[in-house]
Amino acid sequence: MIKQQQRHKRPLTGKEYLESLKDNREVWINGERVKDVTTHPAFRNAARSIASQYDALHDDATKEILTTETDSGNGGYTQRFFKYAKSAEELKAARDAIAEWAKITYGQMGRSPDYKASFLATLGADPDYYAPYSENAKFWYKEAQERNWFFNHAIINPPVDRNKPMEAVKDVFVRAEEETDEGIIVSGAKMVATGSALTNYNFVAHYGAVPVGSEDMALVFIAPMDTPGVKLICRQSYEMQAAVMGSPFDYPLSSRFDENDAVLIFDRVLIPWENVLIYKDVEKANGFFPESGFLHRFTFHGVTRLSVKLDFIAGLLIKAVQTSGTDQFRGVQANVGEVLAWRNMFWAISDAMALNPDEGRNGTALPNLNYGLAYRVFMSEGWPKIKEIIENVVAGNLIVQPSSARDFKNPELRPLIDRLYRGSNGISSHDKIKLIKLLWEVVGTEYGGRHELYERNYSGNHENIRLENLVNAQQSGQAEAFMNFAEKCMSDYDLDGWVNNTWVNPDDVNYFKS
Repeated sequence: MIKQQQRHKRPLTGKEYLESLKDNREVWINGERVKDVTTHPAFRNAARSIASQYDALHDDATKEILTTETDSGNGGYTQRFFKYAKSAEELKAARDAIAEWAKITYGQMGRSPDYKASFLATLGADPDYYAPYSENAKFWYKEAQERNWFFNHAIINPPVDRNKPMEAVKDVFVRAEEETDEGIIVSGAKMVATGSALTNYNFVAHYGAVPVGSEDMALVFIAPMDTPGVKLICRQSYEMQAAVMGSPFDYPLSSRFDENDAVLIFDRVLIPWENVLIYKDVEKANGFFPESGFLHRFTFHGVTRLSVKLDFIAGLLIKAVQTSGTDQFRGVQANVGEVLAWRNMFWAISDAMALNPDEGRNGTALPNLNYGLAYRVFMSEGWPKIKEIIENVVAGNLIVQPSSARDFKNPELRPLIDRLYRGSNGISSHDKIKLIKLLWEVVGTEYGGRHELYERNYSGNHENIRLENLVNAQQSGQAEAFMNFAEKCMSDYDLDGWVNNTWVNPDDVNYFKS
């Protein structure tokens, strides 16, 4: 039985989003349960950053780029990526909406609400794929589209006993323990539930090198964040560290864009039947990742968000070399140019994914998967390389900075700082240090280290993201086409020479002619 859907004609506002987080969710950090994530110093500014994205949906300055009419019949509007596309033109418009939202957080928050629209929109494009739970898919497509609810996802098994079959680790991995009239009782853990403390719903499925092998682990479902038995154990909060030990001047990114990563735990949680999408279908549980269109769409979102992030990083780097007076050095210019080349490549992939779409089910258009798979490989190479360039080019400048903003306010220190910490090209000490502290957040702090790990692993483990390029080529027929292309070249000649009249055999000049 599907729950009665309350219809709305517009998405959440920022205020409504923050209010939606004030429920009975069980979020743990520093040994304590958080009473209210919107006021707790570990989460409150990150929550407000997401709220600003929701507010942009209603702002005349950005609404036209971000939103479009719904197809749910409610007569309202939605963030463009929450609606499945039917053409390259619609994909391009959705891409621009992804980028516009990402600009609000300078590309720092990868798991913004539209990230999970990568999956949610596929529910409307082909609900029959989820039979016998097709009505559930239709419901959640409309519900997510009309309100733009914030979903997280957790689809990776914790790094425990990975040398064993999944079924041998049932004390840790998510599995169905029993069935009731109301739904399925589920226990186990998933990772990495990035940003989950600030979301409305959990989406749980399986992705990994080891496939699901038993029906009780063949699960894809949705669980509201405040479901009894759902728990989050969060990593250390960089936002809270920034609040305790510094100021926005000292930690301008982590103090507001820290999307806390967590382990999602189910402790005998009831998942109502209306929230189930796949159950006891081993083949579908293993195959939904590429087959549903999710893989096409999440790589599309990821490369676009990364491209916006690189716009931001490029600006910081160009400004940073000006502060040290090295901006006219040929070697420095070459390195800055390489960063711009990486930036340009990712934007090109984003364009190509939209403008050369794959055909989806029921006349829908999906971002080009080949290009999305290429992005997954090159993002893991590109971000570490960009970080290395910044560290080489900006060099010691990154650590030559006063301890905090308070140093500037000390009348004894300020004259020394103004003279000895000034930048080149007429840049004041204040402006130089403000920039350097921001760039240090990008590459040097614990927050920056987490971002490097995120960009390396966001799309999957380093072997899978390469292997899947080959698997996709084999399954789509491209691998065979490539081999046929090579065979065509080889068919032009044999042991006796060219086999047609296009080219001239060397019989008249060949030294070895018998």
